[in-house]
Amino acid sequence: MSPSNPAGPLAFGRLAFSLVVFAGGLVAMVPHRDALMWQASVITGEGGHWVGGASVVLLLGWRRSWLHKVAVALTTVGIVLLFTPLAQAYRVAAALPNALHEAFGVPHVTSTTEAGPRRAPLVPIDLVFGVSAGEVIADEHVYNVIDGEKLTLDLYRPQYGVDPRPVVMVVHGGGWTSGDKREFAILSRYLAARGYVVANVAYRLAPSWIFPTPLEDLVSAIQYVKNLETTHNVDPTRFAFLGRSAGGQIALIAAYTLEDPAILGVVSFYGPTALRWSYENPTKASIIDSNLALEQYLGGPPASHGEQYDAAEPARFATNASPPTLLIQGLRDEHVSPFHAESLSTHLAEVDVPHVVVHMPWATHGCDYVFSGPCGQISTYAVEQFLGSVLRGSSRHDGETAGGSSSDPDS
Repeated sequence: MSPSNPAGPLAFGRLAFSLVVFAGGLVAMVPHRDALMWQASVITGEGGHWVGGASVVLLLGWRRSWLHKVAVALTTVGIVLLFTPLAQAYRVAAALPNALHEAFGVPHVTSTTEAGPRRAPLVPIDLVFGVSAGEVIADEHVYNVIDGEKLTLDLYRPQYGVDPRPVVMVVHGGGWTSGDKREFAILSRYLAARGYVVANVAYRLAPSWIFPTPLEDLVSAIQYVKNLETTHNVDPTRFAFLGRSAGGQIALIAAYTLEDPAILGVVSFYGPTALRWSYENPTKASIIDSNLALEQYLGGPPASHGEQYDAAEPARFATNASPPTLLIQGLRDEHVSPFHAESLSTHLAEVDVPHVVVHMPWATHGCDYVFSGPCGQISTYAVEQFLGSVLRGSSRHDGETAGGSSSDPDS
């Protein structure tokens, strides 16, 4: 067969591969159709540069036939799409340090440990070799027993040092009806290796238990951890919350309603906050039945359980005395619309709460699952800088944390 024959096996093989690369690029950039496409978009959005880089080599040696030209065009477009998230991530990373410092002040090193802080929001070599969490001590604790049910938390702490450690309470996601305290535990290990005591909290789930049950469980967990002051080097005056998805809503409502001076900051990863709006603007049923989750969590629809929706919306309780807030939000999130972060940010600006919304144009729900990917690196840097700023003192109003309104790395 002639080498220029466009119908040769090699030509068709390259065309098939080009279609795969092109499809991968589309998955990384276009809206999700269903839950499977969402999961694929997490992988392609956070690791597609690997496929894109490998695909460049396969552009070499293409022959000048129409079939090969089509394959070259598809591959080229696919490569561009697969590298677009990384290009967008570098733009966010470039502006992030100044945005965080302006809102929260320069971070303080929590304590001396063997693991150091991140050098920059996005480190190219870590895309290849990964981000090391570090060695920590981890064990499970029963923090409460209710009707014979044991409520547990996983406690992570540094291997070295005896000075009192600030605490990060982590609240898992799962649409309030599922999830596990061990989800995304690598960030907890990372923070513990850098001087924090981190408690990943399990709470009672809907529909068996409705709001405010998770909030009550978190209060119990806080008190339990405070009582570890002498046995686990806990500083009972320095606490921050970190929640993902549904856990973000729980963390935010706790930070804004609990009258505890030890609560000095709160981080929400793509947490739903505008619950009435969410019910009126549900997600695609092929991805998640968001209205069912809300009804199970709050006892019913807004028409009959409006007071529950109001009581669970964080913005209704944020005042100028509320703790500094960090919001992590992917702009391609089709589980929790970016509207939630924007609406909360608007209210926080109105009441003069220091806060930053980290907008990530390429990122979708759960983007930090790939810990060494662009979202994982940038969000970890933001969390580490934020905690280093807000947990350095014994009071949220000690004069060390900078004030101000919303600060956006993209602005």
